[in-house]
Amino acid sequence: MQAVYPAFDGFAAALPERRAAGAARPYQDTKRMLDIALSVLALIVLSPVLALATLAVALDSPGPVLFCQRRTGLNGRPFGIFKFRTMSVLEDGDEVTQAIEGDARVTRTGRFLRAASIDELPQLFNVLAGDMSLVGPRPHAIAHDEYYGARIAGYDRRFAVKPGITGWAQVCGARGATPTLEHMRARIELDGWYVDHAGLALDLAILARTPLEVLRHRNAV
Repeated sequence: MQAVYPAFDGFAAALPERRAAGAARPYQDTKRMLDIALSVLALIVLSPVLALATLAVALDSPGPVLFCQRRTGLNGRPFGIFKFRTMSVLEDGDEVTQAIEGDARVTRTGRFLRAASIDELPQLFNVLAGDMSLVGPRPHAIAHDEYYGARIAGYDRRFAVKPGITGWAQVCGARGATPTLEHMRARIELDGWYVDHAGLALDLAILARTPLEVLRHRNAV
């Protein structure tokens, strides 16, 4: 099957095969220190953006400024992920409908926040709490984990590492809705590739590519 989202083959080929679950402790410790340092720095630098987003969400539509939804983290442990509220609904149950292009549930402010990925910035607090990392497979709603986990072989491999604000799949263009099972399967293959190759060099490369991907608005909804 041809992948829906092509990976960076040249960079990928230069990395040795490794299993993230057995990654050396120095890498894990260094990654945690990097997560804390960069998250604190980002919160300080981006505090004006966070303040403006808070005000815009509060003035645009009724409801909480922040939305907390249950996601699956390291070793399958659930946690509450924080996002700026971008929709008129707060779905967190057995059925969670993915956002699609032109989705009527997305608010005016929410449309801009999602396109610029500003809605994800509160997850810096999830990183500081230790539930997430800056880099890792993007966590899905628990309802989606149950649905796709029953249909895609190896889906649960992504739980061998902490979920991330950004990840290998995202910088390969695997963002936004997954309208078909093949789209999600291709994304999970990219997540699995990251799990096998997780390391500081790869994490730094993903962090460097993320701003460019955000500016491209590729597949963002």
